[in-house]
This record gives sequence, C-alpha cells and structure tokens, in this order.
Amino acid sequence: MSLLVVGSMAFDSIKSPFGEVERVVGGSATYFSLAASYLAPVRLVSVVGKDFPREFIGMLASRSIDTRGLKIADGETFRWKGYYEYDLNTAHTVKTELNVFQDFAPVLPEEYRDSPYVFLGNIAPRLQMDILNQVRKPRLVALDTMNYWIENSPGPLREVIGRVDIVVFNESEIREISGEYNLVKAARTVMGWGPGRVVIKRGEYGVLHLSDGTMFAAPAYPLETIFDPTGAGDSFAGGFMGYLASRDAAELSEMDYRLATMYGSAIASFTVEAFSTERLQNLSPGEIAERVDSFRVLTEFQV
Repeated sequence: MSLLVVGSMAFDSIKSPFGEVERVVGGSATYFSLAASYLAPVRLVSVVGKDFPREFIGMLASRSIDTRGLKIADGETFRWKGYYEYDLNTAHTVKTELNVFQDFAPVLPEEYRDSPYVFLGNIAPRLQMDILNQVRKPRLVALDTMNYWIENSPGPLREVIGRVDIVVFNESEIREISGEYNLVKAARTVMGWGPGRVVIKRGEYGVLHLSDGTMFAAPAYPLETIFDPTGAGDSFAGGFMGYLASRDAAELSEMDYRLATMYGSAIASFTVEAFSTERLQNLSPGEIAERVDSFRVLTEFQV
C-alpha cells in the first residue's frame, strides 16, 4: 500500500572523524523515501530549489517513489552544515540556511489524499496538522519531531500528537516533551495524549518500541565501518513505515510492528556505512534480508 511522506530535502555539508563532504544530498524526506522504497511505494511531498540535481529526482522516480508532490521552487535548496565528534552521538550544527524550505506550505496532489499510510516528518506542527486535514481516513499515521518544535511550538505539537497513531522520538526529545527522564515513563506520558505507540530512537543503543501493555527493544547492529550517522533515524523510520505499508492485512499484528522495528533498524544500519545517501542508493533486497536475519541471530536465545 502507498506510503505518504512529508518532509525536507536538503544539501548537507558534514564533517566526522572519518571524513568530510560538501553539498551532498540529505534531508529527512530523502532518507525516509529511499529507505521505504525497498518495501513499499512512496509518495513524496517536499520542496527543493532550482539548484537541486534533476538526475537525483530522476533516480527517486525510478525507485517506486512518486515525485509529483515534489515542488521545485525559485531559489536555493535548504542547506545544513554540521559536524560530529568521535562518539558520533550528537550532530553539532554550524550553519542552517532554510532558503525555499522557509516558505514550505505543502498542498497534497489529489491522488495523494487517499494514502493509507502517512508519515509526517519533523516539519512545523502547524504544517503537520495541515497535512492531516488534507488526507482522507488514513489507516495509520506516524509523526516525527525535533527539539526546536518542542521548545518553540509545544501547544500545536501536543495537539497534532493527539491525532496520530505513532510518534517517533529520540531520547532527548521524549525526555524534554514529557518531563520524564525514565524512557518508559516518558513513553507512557506521551501515549496518554493519544498515540497508541511510541518509538524511541536510541542511536548506538538501538530502538525502544512501546505500546499499551507491550514493550520491545531492538539493538543497534554492531558495525565495523561507520562514516556518518546523518539520516540514520530517518532511514529507520522509512524502513519501519515501509514494512508496515507492505503488509496487506486488515489489521496489523504486534509481530508486524516488531518486524517493522527490525527492518527499520536493518536499513538504518546501512545508512551510516557511507556519507549521504550513497549506501541507501546501492542496496539490494538480498542485503536487507541478510541484515534482518543477522539481527535475528544476534538477539536469539533459548531458556
């Protein structure tokens, strides 16, 4: 089933202890779309400037990603510059240039409005709400956010959280928005606002997935080569939602959500092996299946 994503596309300049790149393609919707496209057809809504490479858009379109919702506006594409220290856990922003993204006001193409699965990237809560008001009876809606919106738009963010099924946070975000340091208590607090599930991205410690009465933890895959963690969380979300959208069932089971968590973790583990989207663009279904099976072996035990 089709999966709608609304979010940013950008140029990133990144420095890590293992290399440096300038003006490579990034953005939350970019990573999400590429990751999800291995599992389900994607409908992309974003905006780029006239400087964005047309060949990259063509590559997206060749991979079951519908780009009719991608607007090419006059001006320059959103830019982000940052660096990571040796532990790679925190991105330090050096410079942000919103450019055409500053005026992003997404309007869904008519054929997108019936999308059964919807993912709202970490855009302004008012824009997330606007998208919710444009779609017709989706089966499942998930939402991502960031500390900026938690601090500067808490009311609208709480309102839109109350209208979605799943929220995806990292550790600092859920602690800040809930006021709870303990992650389990924080998740319970957020679920009390409406969502049935909370997924917490924990970087090198993996993922914690909670719902009412259930809890599931997936480790991060132990890699020998890590260059750049940028986009790993977005890739996880893409794999997670892509797997759910691939399930042709009247109702998703608890096992579906657990497998979605593993597929998201597997695809995200490839993202960090190279800068930008290089690794995501060159995966095979066999590699993904093998990585998922490696997760199974990694976590399997008997009593």
